[in-house]
Amino acid sequence: MAPFDGGKYKSFASSLETPHSGYHFHPQRKGRFMEGWYFKVAIPAKNTPAKKKKKKNQPAAPDDSFAFMYSIEDPNLDSPASGLGAQVMGPQDTYMVQYSRDTRRFWGWTHKLGLGGTFRLKDQVDSSDYPTTMLTEEDFSAKVLRGFQVSSTWHQGHLSLESKGVGGYIKPGVKECSWAYSTKRVHGWGDVGGKQLATAGWLAALPVFEPHWQILMSYGLSSGWIRWGSKLYEFEDAPSYSEKNWGEGFPKRWFWIQCNSFGDEECTAVTAGGGRRTLPLLVNQDEDVALIGIHHAGKFIEIVPWNGDVSWKVSPWGSWIMKGRTKGFKVELEAKAVSTGTVLRAPTVEGLIPVCKDTFDGILTLKVWEEGKLIMERTSNSAALEVGGGPWWDSWWGNAEMKEPLRSVLQVPVDVKSTFPKRFWPSGL
Repeated sequence: MAPFDGGKYKSFASSLETPHSGYHFHPQRKGRFMEGWYFKVAIPAKNTPAKKKKKKNQPAAPDDSFAFMYSIEDPNLDSPASGLGAQVMGPQDTYMVQYSRDTRRFWGWTHKLGLGGTFRLKDQVDSSDYPTTMLTEEDFSAKVLRGFQVSSTWHQGHLSLESKGVGGYIKPGVKECSWAYSTKRVHGWGDVGGKQLATAGWLAALPVFEPHWQILMSYGLSSGWIRWGSKLYEFEDAPSYSEKNWGEGFPKRWFWIQCNSFGDEECTAVTAGGGRRTLPLLVNQDEDVALIGIHHAGKFIEIVPWNGDVSWKVSPWGSWIMKGRTKGFKVELEAKAVSTGTVLRAPTVEGLIPVCKDTFDGILTLKVWEEGKLIMERTSNSAALEVGGGPWWDSWWGNAEMKEPLRSVLQVPVDVKSTFPKRFWPSGL
């Protein structure tokens, strides 16, 4: 891998979508299914309303971030977990949700990023005219009273607090939220100019080792507006991020670090996380897996269990430490939460219930060495941090492990799209 080069984002931006950008549900699937999407925008403090002027020697104010989280569970089934959820996490770790047990008003494109859901149409719109694909900004506004739509380049919606049927209670920060913004992709998951990668390896094309995880865009630049309650946030080229999960449900427990708010022209982005999952066909057999991914000026460092070593120490809340090594690179991440965070819901076999805690205001230090030389050091006070599942009685010390023959199988360079005709591609690929 060549040394990192600086440069403006336009010189190394990539418009390629990652694998698994599409909707993975297939009508013939039997049993439990969920799919969830996460779209985040970090609005620089200078662009947000009512920010106080920074005093001398005082750290810069953290970004005002928003995360839009959509989930579909057991679609077209009459199961206790069936539902369509739209959660939003806002500045200062505030929260709201709109939820419906009716999954029929959700749609998703099969082989590229595009999805939407409608909770309520406007009064003048015929009840049979629910959207089934992306609409123009004007048509969506004319038809949809409460709902959302999102693609790789456009995101729009209007929600109101409606939590009947959803699990647990989380204090809402606002009762309404609306938004519309465009996005330019910079980094997906892989080197610019090369093929974009499946975050969990090529075996993610198979319905095993669930749940699966895919980073859709590690760094984007978004422009538009978000209204959070009575506050209007307008922004241009704000760092943005997106990812997704699909399968039966989330891991038994997990942790996560994400940050692309370093303020550098190289559009540095880091996503890291780990979890404990149950191995298929093996009773009571679990496996701890983790990864670290870093993008910088079009280059990508990937540290995963099949090409390197990843270790961690994560507390029940407040501290995340990860270390990784691969192919001459060494990476260290150290993050701390300065707030108490907010509880979020996630899809489980019991439905959408509170099972994790997040913050947008984490303090993160990233260090990267190449052949023993420190080549990058970045710090941010706007890192997204999460712990989930459980139990979390004490700090979790761990090392990523991947048993043979799986480790060797994932090292085989299989390109599913190139190997098989499109008619044989699984849904979502």
